[in-house]
Amino acid sequence: MKFKAFLTENGVNLLERRFLPALDKMGKICHLFLTRDHAFFLHNLLSGDGIQCIAQFHKETLFDDYRISSQNEDRIAFAIDISILQRAVRSSVSICSEFGGGGSTANRLQIKLVKKLPPNCTQPMPFLTFETKGYKSAVIQDIPISKPLSRAQVLELQTALDMAQDLPQTLVQVPDLNQLQNYIDRMKHVGDLLNVFISKYGDLHVQVSTTLIRLGTEFRKLPVIGEQAVAPSDEQHLSAQSRSERAFLRGDAQSVQVSVKHFSKSLQCHLAKPDCAFYGILPQSACLTVIFQFFVPVAGSSSFELKFLKAVL
Repeated sequence: MKFKAFLTENGVNLLERRFLPALDKMGKICHLFLTRDHAFFLHNLLSGDGIQCIAQFHKETLFDDYRISSQNEDRIAFAIDISILQRAVRSSVSICSEFGGGGSTANRLQIKLVKKLPPNCTQPMPFLTFETKGYKSAVIQDIPISKPLSRAQVLELQTALDMAQDLPQTLVQVPDLNQLQNYIDRMKHVGDLLNVFISKYGDLHVQVSTTLIRLGTEFRKLPVIGEQAVAPSDEQHLSAQSRSERAFLRGDAQSVQVSVKHFSKSLQCHLAKPDCAFYGILPQSACLTVIFQFFVPVAGSSSFELKFLKAVL
């Protein structure tokens, strides 16, 4: 199997300043899944324990001169330490800036899969190598990775990815993630489980409760994507909990219970500076889905390309 490409300036900026800091908050290790057309950063898709996180990029968003080949339909996947990857990208940016006087083509950042024999080892090991070519020198950084996944493991990862693409029937747009984060930080001290209600009316209600205390907050009349409904006018005077329970009984709302810790961790995706954030619950209260939407400028054009970072709790 072979993989080689050049990271574009836009790709470096997206990874270094937005996506890698957010992904690092989700967990130390993730899978980098490369196909003919896309690059995926996948966290926790195979374990099913905790937050599942998916970041998907079209190859042109991150790479130039993208070349990949394998006997598994040109699909390659391996585990990588996000913090080490982040340091390598940041270091490469610094090197490119230092050697920038060599011209725009002299300091391109190449990334490729290699096998090397580390010191004191008898077997070659796989690495993801960054090579930064300056005007008179080159700097090579080798990031250790896992053994590339087998054909069966790649199929399992692809199946999990396909299943994770399911969207809730109703999504509400939350405008202020920092405000939501502040509320959740307070709830951490009350309990470990968070009850989440999302209605077709555009209401998001989160609540944590114990035998002694109940603490919650509600966002009302949020923009809705998907199935919508009109809230009964005679229930506006009721409490948030009562309205949520009645909407649930009518089939106009979904509810799910998630870990406060996991919910708080998912909010760290705001480090990627999303343009929009949507919350929804899959049918039968299967899980809470959070979708962060990005409008990424297309090089040489005035148009924008949509990118998504998805967390499943």
